[in-house]
Amino acid sequence: MSKNSTVYQATGRRKQSVAQVRLMPGTGDIIVNEKPLDEYLPIDTMKYIVKQPLNAVGAASLYTIRVNVKGGGVAGQAGAIRHGIARALVKADEEKNKAIMKKEGFLTRDSRVKERKKPGLKKARKASQFSKR
Repeated sequence: MSKNSTVYQATGRRKQSVAQVRLMPGTGDIIVNEKPLDEYLPIDTMKYIVKQPLNAVGAASLYTIRVNVKGGGVAGQAGAIRHGIARALVKADEEKNKAIMKKEGFLTRDSRVKERKKPGLKKARKASQFSKR
């Protein structure tokens, strides 16, 4: 990486996951926690989720993306990476990418989180089966 190349940084969040994304001009490689994307996320649907913002703007091979992600599970991490990539793409070219990202819903942080456990129940809503006798 040369000294004058531009790096766009953004943070993405989903459930308990936080992804720090660095977007730089390159070959289209996506490195997550020092591993290639195919190795880090072996599930095809999760890889598709991560690449959605790049495919929406047609920039799949224009940028090299480095991601540090922590917390949560596989689905939450994939959503956090997607959120971070979308925000970084908007920073890279706001007038072109912002409308597309907003229309697709990639800039909105998915605020759904796990519901808290209630007293007297097994989980948030699951109760033991009612017995009349």
